[in-house]
Amino acid sequence: MKLVIFGLSITSSWGNRHATIYRSLVRELARLGHRVTFFERDTPWFTAYRDLPHPPYCRTILYSSLEQCFGYHGGEIGIADWVMVGSHVPDGIKIGERVTRRGSVPAAFYDLDTPVTLAKLAAGSCSYLRPSLVSRYKLYLSCAGGAPLGEIKYRFGANAAFPLYCCVDPELHYPEAGLSPVWDLGYLGTYSPDRQPQLERLLCLPAARWDEGRFVVAGPQYPVTLSWSCNTKRIDHVPPEYHRSFYGSQRFTLNLTRSEMTKTGYAPGVRLFESAACAVPVISDRWKGIEEFFVPGEEILLAADTEDVLRYLREFPEQERLALGERARAKVLAAHTAAHRAQELVGFLNLAGR
Repeated sequence: MKLVIFGLSITSSWGNRHATIYRSLVRELARLGHRVTFFERDTPWFTAYRDLPHPPYCRTILYSSLEQCFGYHGGEIGIADWVMVGSHVPDGIKIGERVTRRGSVPAAFYDLDTPVTLAKLAAGSCSYLRPSLVSRYKLYLSCAGGAPLGEIKYRFGANAAFPLYCCVDPELHYPEAGLSPVWDLGYLGTYSPDRQPQLERLLCLPAARWDEGRFVVAGPQYPVTLSWSCNTKRIDHVPPEYHRSFYGSQRFTLNLTRSEMTKTGYAPGVRLFESAACAVPVISDRWKGIEEFFVPGEEILLAADTEDVLRYLREFPEQERLALGERARAKVLAAHTAAHRAQELVGFLNLAGR
């Protein structure tokens, strides 16, 4: 197939997880023989932090306006077998309206932020999708299953809706030989106000209460007004090619979920799969449906408060810690790689295109 994708970004991973997902997914689509053209809005933010300006597995088109995009490249869009529009794409509503008007080319929506999208649609504040547009897409692909998928179908009238969960690139994420843990607990994620209370409770407070422990928080956009304990290191950005060594330098890694995704559940994040693929034991906050992806106590550890985290860090047996990480890695490689998602995507497109 010839696929056209409008995504938030594939060239820059700075401050977003979409790029890492698109990169591995598009690469696997190319390996299956499909041709992908990726359209990305050329924004100042991504221009300044472009760590993969020319992805080798697709044609990437940077556009500055919709007039340039659909005027100069309209012919290429018109001969595609499918057009897919992602969440958080600038002018996503206008793009969606244009591509769904093209009767000869079926259009799909790929929501990498489903619980956030549903909350924004309910509040009337979604800038990339409107309720009436959902039913105009021939296919809705969601990063969340469970109740959110039902809401997309029955409340907003999606023609067809399937879960296409986040995935991991096993060529980038695997246990790195020779690495010894530097930190007892680490966290990788862009600053989010709704996630910060969880970070305070499950990392900052444990760090403050355990002077001998070593902690690290990596990710951009954290306010300079935040204070960190002396045993917590701050890193502003970790490029995707260094995620493996970052995870591998931790005894445990922390997974946190945005509040909307915690409420709806069934929405595993890409960082969860990344760290597990590196065989690093994950301590996660609790959310509905997590047991559908990892077995609590055997493949993942769940924490409700500071005491839970400190107990794991201080008391969890070393051999069991290593075994838990290996079990989680096996689960990811069996079901949650980019190759799995590419095959699922093609299957959904073929099914919806009948």
